[in-house]
Amino acid sequence: MRRRPGSPSCHERHQQGKTEPMTQIAETPAPHCLEEPMTGAQSLVRSLEAVGVDTAFGIPGGAITPAYDALMDSTRVRHILVRHEQGAGHAATGYAQATGKVGVCMATSGPGATNLVTPIADAYMDSVPLVAITGQVISSAIGTDAFQEADICGITMPVTKHSFLITDPDDIPRAISEAFHIASTGRPGPVLVDITKDALQRATVFRWPVEHRLPGYRPSAAPHARQIREAARLLARAERPVLYVGGGVLKAQATAELKVLAELTRAPVTTTLMGLGAFPDTHPQHLGMPGMHGTVTAVTALQKADVILALGARFDDRVTGKPDSFAPHATIVHADIDPAEIGKNRAADVPIVGDAREVLADLIPAIREECERDGNACDYTAWWERLNTWRRTYPLGHEPAPAGALAPQQVIQRIGQLSDGKTIIAAGVGQHQMWAAQFIDYDRPRSWLNSGGAGTMGYAVPAAMGAKIGKPEATVWAIDGDGCFQMTNQELVTCALNKIPIKVAIINNGVLGMVRQWQTLFYGQRYSNTVLHSGETATNGPNTGTRIPDFVKLADAMGCHGLRCETPDELDATIEKAMSLNDAPVVIDFIVHEDAMVWPMVAAGTSNDDIMAARDVRPDFGDNEE
Repeated sequence: MRRRPGSPSCHERHQQGKTEPMTQIAETPAPHCLEEPMTGAQSLVRSLEAVGVDTAFGIPGGAITPAYDALMDSTRVRHILVRHEQGAGHAATGYAQATGKVGVCMATSGPGATNLVTPIADAYMDSVPLVAITGQVISSAIGTDAFQEADICGITMPVTKHSFLITDPDDIPRAISEAFHIASTGRPGPVLVDITKDALQRATVFRWPVEHRLPGYRPSAAPHARQIREAARLLARAERPVLYVGGGVLKAQATAELKVLAELTRAPVTTTLMGLGAFPDTHPQHLGMPGMHGTVTAVTALQKADVILALGARFDDRVTGKPDSFAPHATIVHADIDPAEIGKNRAADVPIVGDAREVLADLIPAIREECERDGNACDYTAWWERLNTWRRTYPLGHEPAPAGALAPQQVIQRIGQLSDGKTIIAAGVGQHQMWAAQFIDYDRPRSWLNSGGAGTMGYAVPAAMGAKIGKPEATVWAIDGDGCFQMTNQELVTCALNKIPIKVAIINNGVLGMVRQWQTLFYGQRYSNTVLHSGETATNGPNTGTRIPDFVKLADAMGCHGLRCETPDELDATIEKAMSLNDAPVVIDFIVHEDAMVWPMVAAGTSNDDIMAARDVRPDFGDNEE
């Protein structure tokens, strides 16, 4: 048996009492140390099994074929053959977002690998734990522009937490173990493992468990006690506090602790687009989503706040608007697992580096001490009077559709109301994404999936597929636009063949809706290249006349149930019909009017103080700046 020079076997380490330092041991179902001869490809599959992978999404090709040959013998890893590598990446992301596990996608070298770049970048922006495994040309051909060669490690360097190029089959178990450790710890994110074809083909010895060699990787989880005490003091003495909650709270599985802190302090809570579900939407302390299309109350509360406690949020430009005008009177307490986020977009008065769950666990008793010391601590009565006035005056709503037409907001709201308590919503990107965030209540963590940072069109269908595989007991809806749907709808074939009965609601307005909204508001109604069904603007509006493609016929051709809904009186019955069909995917073509807009809105580059509640409606808060 081969082993690295000077490296004792697993048996020898056990006999020596593990004299060799073990920085990190990967979890494995096997109770004993293993040393077995096999090929690199077999070692890869065994490594995936050892770290607990149960599902992988991908497409085989030349350089990765040895791995697929070995995968055929696995009884633990289910492989889902997708129709495009982008679908594999988004499916792995949806699986990870729904389950909290690491998602896995696979592709061959060259174009197979480059087709994963978009979902890798998407996962990076949204802090999703993902491991992408790609084949590479043989070691001796690297750098020669060989057939289907691409420097995928170099290409993805800006959008991965780490990447590995494996040319020695002996290194495969360690690389896989380290990749899963890096992807799932600290701030989660994607890791790439690129393996040459000859490394997959050559003989090796599979050894498990393995020693991690990550001397520079030490994510900090425990917050500093001094900062915690200062944060508690500021929150207890604030007059106008806001808890600004991001996706980091979901990643840290800290939703229970967040609810305890919120109810202890009675402070108002806003949850970002990536944080929806971290705090129940229906809770009386929830103000809604902040940002460009957030509720008037949530946006204004942040603007008027005197203390903002940011938990697992990154002061994204879509939340802050014009940065130098954001929350001008607020003292900022910023808690994040990633020290690079602290002060990146907004200076923090109290920086706290740590896991959100540990931050909240330490902050709760510190707040209790403040309350015991001062009977007036956390008294926000006057603040709540103002907030409730804003909530009554500027509730979420939408303009009615023309007579007999469907309002897209109404469609999405009814999907939420008619779905059960285990429903997961995966949204594409655009107007329908914002309406899905606004008009459906998310009271459970991991019930809302979307592409927040990258804003990737085509995300919804494959992400819903991955979520349904990870959570087969849940009803999974993909809420998509007709533009988004046409980018990745081929994955419905994957769903049909693999009996993955997702439900797809196409919000079909015949146009690229969000771009059209901007063209309406900022480009003098010059609708350049946003009509989808025709090369010309239709006389009676862009959603009239011949529909190409016919989504119902397309759904039928792909082995799905195809339905269409065009009027309000058909709406509930159509949704209920879709809910009753569970033997195959269901696609509903909801024909909605094309002029619906997303309100409220803060125009890009402007201050949140300039929020518009509706067209030509600027809120009047009846008070001066604090």
